[in-house]
Amino acid sequence: MRLRCAVLDDFQNVAATMADWAPVQDRVEVVSFTEHFPTEDQLADALADFDLVVTLRERVPFPASLLDRLPRLRLLVASGMRNSVIDFAAAERNGVTVCGTRSSSTPPVELTWALLLGLARGLVAENNNLRGGGPWQSTVGTDLHGRRLGLLGLGKIGARVARIGLAFGMEVTAWSQNLTRDRADEVGVQLAASKEDLLRESDFVSLHLVLGERTRGIVGARELALLKPTAYLVNTSRSALVDQDALLTALHEGHLAGAGVDVFDTEPLPADHPVRSAPRLLATPHLGYVSQDNYRTYYGQAVENITAYLAGDPVRVLP
Repeated sequence: MRLRCAVLDDFQNVAATMADWAPVQDRVEVVSFTEHFPTEDQLADALADFDLVVTLRERVPFPASLLDRLPRLRLLVASGMRNSVIDFAAAERNGVTVCGTRSSSTPPVELTWALLLGLARGLVAENNNLRGGGPWQSTVGTDLHGRRLGLLGLGKIGARVARIGLAFGMEVTAWSQNLTRDRADEVGVQLAASKEDLLRESDFVSLHLVLGERTRGIVGARELALLKPTAYLVNTSRSALVDQDALLTALHEGHLAGAGVDVFDTEPLPADHPVRSAPRLLATPHLGYVSQDNYRTYYGQAVENITAYLAGDPVRVLP
């Protein structure tokens, strides 16, 4: 009897074409779900008859309460090698092997700059006006050259964002709780004396931190109030780094020039979510990791993991 494999949140319906599934097609029936399951009950019902599951990034939580309801599940493949929404102890208790894939930092770096540039030059408003017969030139763009880019986090992604900022001729500063001067010097940026100084002095602020207890809500109402009214905030990292209600208030009250956001507390966003109507907001539906090369890696290595698992060979085990 063939095993059944569920591919979750295949929104673009491309999982079948982004990898060669031939190595497992004789032993595995692959079923893609192009719609998100918003509740645990719906997800548990949908996955009840599946032995294998492929899930994208941290979009779908797998807590103990769900894993306990999936007695048939034996292999869970998550894209990326870090996942905070899978209960690994519960997976082990239920006999579920959890594995991951490589993930490139290039797509989120590029999207960060797409959002930042889109904000700086008013691209959405100008495009809408041009296509809709509106006024010819309605905004005055913000220059990047000579402006200050402040980075909260200078890891692999933050460092690449920094180097692009330097190429634009920006002054780049960085801060995080563990950032050292040696690391800042290595990347070629200034080390901010404090988070508060970085926020006060930056024209653009971009977040590139790992979400944890120390970083959750690291930008709240107090921090947003430190930003210049002409400043822009970009978050392509994790939504919980920024107090979402405080950000919406700041946008509505005009306390900052704009924000570019790719991550949200609830995904996909409900149709009536206030983010959808917030002013001065350039938002994308969590596209940071969504690129052709990344998808080929995710699904290609998912097939490799499934093939190895079926053969009894080692897989890329998480965590």
